[in-house]
Amino acid sequence: MATLQDLSKAVIAGKANKVKRLVNELLEEKVAPLDIINSGLIGGMVEVGVRFKANQMFVPEVLMSAQAMEAGTDIVKPLMNVDEVQDIGSVLLGTVKGDLHDIGKNLVGMMLESVGFKVINAGIDVSPEAFVEGVKEHKPDVVAMSALLTTTMLHMKDTIELLKEEGLRDSVKVIIGGAPVSQDFADEIFADGFAPDAVSATDLCKKLLGIS
Repeated sequence: MATLQDLSKAVIAGKANKVKRLVNELLEEKVAPLDIINSGLIGGMVEVGVRFKANQMFVPEVLMSAQAMEAGTDIVKPLMNVDEVQDIGSVLLGTVKGDLHDIGKNLVGMMLESVGFKVINAGIDVSPEAFVEGVKEHKPDVVAMSALLTTTMLHMKDTIELLKEEGLRDSVKVIIGGAPVSQDFADEIFADGFAPDAVSATDLCKKLLGIS
């Protein structure tokens, strides 16, 4: 008989096919979809986050776990009532103009979704104007910008300044991340925070929105 603990372990191990099998078994056993997501799938990703921070897991493994969790979520979400699927907040996520890196950004997106955030993935090479349009259209709680190149970092500053010009800066939190980025740079451009990795980015978004 499948258990929610078995499901969490399969997520941690990054075994997508096993996750799908266990989710279907739990559904057959009449386990509530919400319990499968919260206690099984998200429970596994929470442990992944703990291990990642402790350097017991690394980015490729975390990606596999996130993909395994997503495979399970895809089965369960259609079975849930609309009012059961609660987003704890929304994040507009993108890699800045001139930068084509997306692995780190996508990992951040997966981690955010795993704890209940709605993620609007703007993609790569996102101009300040496109970020501003995204804020106008989606009204996110957080804008999260990534840069892997020192030459593209300044577009983060440009985006924040354009948000100010458009009168949108006070309506949204802005966080930044990526290899060349630091807390000092975040302070310099008046971002609300800096995160060195996907788990930290998730924790930072929750902190900025007052979510425990």
